Amino acid sequence: MSDNTTEIRAALRAILADHSSADAVLAAEPEGWNEPLWRVLDDGGFATIAVDETIGGSGGSLADACAVLHELGRSAASIPFAEHALLAGWLLSQGGWDLPGGVLTVIDDTSGLQIEAAGAGFTLSGTANHVAWAGASTQILLAAVVDGTPTALLLSTKDVQVGGGANLAEEQRRSVAVDSITVPAERTWELPADAVEQLRLRGALSRAALIAGALERVSELTVRYTSEREQFGRPIGRFQAVQRHVVRLTEMAQQAAMATTVAALNGSDAVDFFDVASAKIVAGECASGGAAAAHQAHGAIGMTKEYELGQLSRRLWSWRDEYGHESAWARELGHRLAEAGADELWPRIAAGLLAAGPQA
Repeated sequence: MSDNTTEIRAALRAILADHSSADAVLAAEPEGWNEPLWRVLDDGGFATIAVDETIGGSGGSLADACAVLHELGRSAASIPFAEHALLAGWLLSQGGWDLPGGVLTVIDDTSGLQIEAAGAGFTLSGTANHVAWAGASTQILLAAVVDGTPTALLLSTKDVQVGGGANLAEEQRRSVAVDSITVPAERTWELPADAVEQLRLRGALSRAALIAGALERVSELTVRYTSEREQFGRPIGRFQAVQRHVVRLTEMAQQAAMATTVAALNGSDAVDFFDVASAKIVAGECASGGAAAAHQAHGAIGMTKEYELGQLSRRLWSWRDEYGHESAWARELGHRLAEAGADELWPRIAAGLLAAGPQA
């Protein structure tokens, strides 16, 4: 971890302690996002970390962005950092666009949309579902291959119909319907050949980083609870059956954090499929197993909406499924490894941290 990343985490943790407490998380759920927290982070420059300074961002690396997401996951913060900075900010930088004002989000699944070239621009119709933070955003970006050309389109939310929807954690996941609108050429730009895939990988990495942060906090809560809660005259953490759950949870939190850190450090130039697939698979499996172990140790208290474990668990289960469940990533990873052949298997497994350098 670099000094820069360490400083970002320390500064964010202090802010989140004030603006994303368990009470603040609960209060934000009816709106589907924590707008007061977003304003604080935006004013402080945290909302555009990892967005190039030349287009109006705060600068920083992919690892810095994942450090922000880790802290947001720890505090169950419902804000659109991943979509605004890591995805939309990156897409804008590919076209040399400056960051516009307001909150940005992306449509990650364009399968419900019909996009056709129309003169110098494009026509767009259809419905995209589960669009994160669409109700809080002023601009929506999407990337798709149109007539063989990877293309980015920038939409104003004034031109679309934003419906309802939320994930299990009550975070905004809205439907976005468009009715044969024309996107003029000046709001579109051609993308690099791998841009659509890079966007997908960045989205998956964002959820792995959020999960890693949430698991770290779940582990802390569980250790504290099992050391304070007494039964039969001693803390329940002294019972071997409970200790097994605590140890397993701690292992999973570490696994998710390591897999995400490696993928982020290796992705300084371009995000690697094998790194991200591995991180999403590990994080998804640990989200399920870690939440189960924590609830076993906590008992019924873990299901309450007011207690942090309940808030974090609903996010773990939601983020696990977003940008692809671990089983889908595992199948794709297996297919790619099989296609590469037996001679490539060990070098791939042993590749490890390629770009750690002075940051390790």
